[in-house]
Amino acid sequence: MDEQDDLTGAPSPDAGDAAARRGAAAAGGEEADAPSRPFVVPCATLGYDAPWRWLRAGWRDLRATPGLTAVFGFVILLVSAAISLLAWNLGRFALLATLLSGFVFIAPLICVGLYCVSRALEHGRTPALSESFVLAKRVAGQAGVFALAQGVIVLLWSRAGMMVGAFFPIDESNADTVWQFLAIGSAVGSIFAALTFAVAAFSLPMIADRDVDMVTACVSSINAVLRNKGVMALWAGIIVVLTALGFATALLGLAVLMPLLAYAAWHGYRETLDAHEWPALD
Repeated sequence: MDEQDDLTGAPSPDAGDAAARRGAAAAGGEEADAPSRPFVVPCATLGYDAPWRWLRAGWRDLRATPGLTAVFGFVILLVSAAISLLAWNLGRFALLATLLSGFVFIAPLICVGLYCVSRALEHGRTPALSESFVLAKRVAGQAGVFALAQGVIVLLWSRAGMMVGAFFPIDESNADTVWQFLAIGSAVGSIFAALTFAVAAFSLPMIADRDVDMVTACVSSINAVLRNKGVMALWAGIIVVLTALGFATALLGLAVLMPLLAYAAWHGYRETLDAHEWPALD
């Protein structure tokens, strides 16, 4: 009977079991070969000298690319001047919030272009404006998601400010109500400002460098900020001071300070987040 089965070619039960085991082993090998990445990008523990180191690195990038930086600086100056001029002429807070929201949608693409400059210098290449445009186009979808998230935060921030004014109206004859309004309004604004900063600190540089989704980038940015609260608070303070200095110079300083901060933010991302497990953008 065994010889007859062999002659007819009918598979034996042992052969079927062996084939099943080979199939399971192959499937297991495929699962083992599949990349397994953490949900949050690992981050470093920073010292208080880190923000100053980022600024020095950003200044080197600015000095290495004066012409290209001037192009981006001119665009930033035009956008900032247009927003300020329209808000001044029309004098409506609601319109100002809308215009600022519009800038939130434009700024990420400008920042991606600046990150591309630092990225090219880091890789030993000569930065080119065309390369910045190509990268900005490639990550436009992710930058759009980022802009939408920031836009939602700005709108919620604006709504919260209106609610503070409604629940804590100012009585000019009573100084206590003024201080109460300022204290509560500042506290609410600080919460939204901190959230905006935590989301934006490292997420946008990461999507300009790696093939990563915006959710992972934003969560990783928030995690890195929370793990380095003191250092990132110092970095946020530096950003506020330099931005205020740019506005104090009739916006002219923004043409230099904003690219400088973008270059510094790139180096901050590279030092803080270890994103080597995600494929680099070509």
